[in-house]
Formats: sequence, structure tokens, C-alpha cells
Amino acid sequence: MKKIIMPLFFLFLISFVSEQVFSQKIKHVILIGSDGFGAYAFEKAKIPNLRAMMKEGSWSLQARTVLPSSSAANWASMVMGAGPELHGYTTWGSKKPDMPPRVVDDYGMFPSLYSQLRKEKPDSEIGVIYEWDGIGYLFPKAAVNKDQNADGDIAVTKAASDYIKEKKPNFLFVHLHDVDSVGHKIGHGTPEYYSAIERTDAHIGTILKSIEDAGIAESTVVLFTADHGGINKGHGLISMNEMQIPWIIKGPGIIKDQELLQSIMTFDTAATIAELLKLKAPQVWIGRPVKNAMKKFKR
Repeated sequence: MKKIIMPLFFLFLISFVSEQVFSQKIKHVILIGSDGFGAYAFEKAKIPNLRAMMKEGSWSLQARTVLPSSSAANWASMVMGAGPELHGYTTWGSKKPDMPPRVVDDYGMFPSLYSQLRKEKPDSEIGVIYEWDGIGYLFPKAAVNKDQNADGDIAVTKAASDYIKEKKPNFLFVHLHDVDSVGHKIGHGTPEYYSAIERTDAHIGTILKSIEDAGIAESTVVLFTADHGGINKGHGLISMNEMQIPWIIKGPGIIKDQELLQSIMTFDTAATIAELLKLKAPQVWIGRPVKNAMKKFKR
């Protein structure tokens, strides 16, 4: 009996210590979202920074949006851990819930990463830096330290990089918009669309460098994704080019060079970040943390 109990004890001890080290390492999460960046684009795109992130972390090119495959519904779902049926943002440009949220938090909004982090770790530095002004309606402004609507992705990237180096945020959401703008004006899958993707990849490289310059790379997880893809000059329907989005994560405790084969929905992003930051997911969330990306859960 002792021969059985002792190995089990040591396995438990190793697992416990591993989880504690994992938990202590992660102090910052940077969520980078590129509007209109369809997963299909990875086949042809020249994106050295994103491909390096894939090599350094775990990734899927088969993550899916919620319906409709439109902006506000999906940006809300990404940070609110649930779909439109629960948070109530159902259209491209919803400025308030189109139907009553199932529950509301202390800020009168559906529970989000922002409100949960502020509630559980009140001294956290939290920021939102975004190009599309519609993002400003999708988070409780009183819960964040930094709320900046910048004009153009160059300005967004500079503001995000400066903020990272100056404040070392515990959670920062960065919204880039160039890809979606070109998709609407000229079309998805066009040479101009791929040029916008290359510019976006360069911006991501700048943000990644700012994390290094801030001296927090060893304690920072970076997650890149999108709200939707597109087809022709639009989105919002159910084609795979509209519905499938990239999902890439890297940082301490994240398995390297691994394709994630399980289903990932955009609302799983909130649940994953909550897991990384040791937050309690609200009961109303339906998102699940992508545990297969994390070493502590790999068996």
C-alpha cells in the first residue's frame, strides 16, 4: 500500500508546485485583436511576427466567431465569455445591449474580464486602446485605468507600446482596424487586403518588442485573435471565410509549436484569460479555458 501511496503523493506534490509556479509567473496578459482578419489569410500572408508567435506558442486557424459574424457582437463575446443570447449585443454596431443581459455586474453591464479583474484584484492596471470607436461601448469605462480611442493603427500601436513600457498593465486589450477597413473598401482576399495584413503584422511586432523593452516578457502572455473574417466587401453571414478566425497564444506556461485541434469559440478567449490571471469565471459565462494550450494541464 505504501508503495502506491508515495508515488501518488509525489505526483500530487509535483502537480501542485507546477501550478503554483505557473500561477506566479503570469502577471500580464496582452490581448491583440485585428478587426476583419480571417483565418483563411494565413495560407498566403507574409506575417513573420504572427508565424513566430505560432512557433513560440499554441494556435488554431479554426476558431469560430459567434453569429452574426459582425464586430460588436464578437468583440463583446471575446471579453464577456458568452454569446449575444446572454450579453445582448447582437448587431455590427450595437452601442448598448439590444436585449436585456441575463445578468449585470457592478457597472450595470454584462460581466466582463475588465469587471472581474477589477473586482478580484482591485489594484490591477487595466487598459483598452482601440481604433474603432464602437469598442468604447463594450466595456465598463469605470473599471479601466486607460481608455484611449486612437486614430489609425499606427497611433494605436504607439499608444499601446508606450502604455506597456510605462505602466506594465496586468490586462490590456489592443484593437487594430486596418484589415477590416481595407476589406470593406477594396475587398477581402485582394492584394490590398494582404498588404493591410502585412502592416498589421508589423504593428504586432512593435507591440511584442515593447513587452521585451518593458522587461515583462517572462511574465506576459500574449493572445492574438480577430472578431471575424470576411468575403467580398462584407461579413456577417455564415461562410467559413467570415466565421473562422485565428487564435494564437504564447508566453510562460504555454506549450510551444502546437496546433490546437479542439473546438475554440471566441468567448473561450475570456475564459482562457480568466484562467491565466486566476480569476473566477462568472456563472453566466459559457466560455471554457483552452487548457490544452497550457503546460499545467497537459498529461
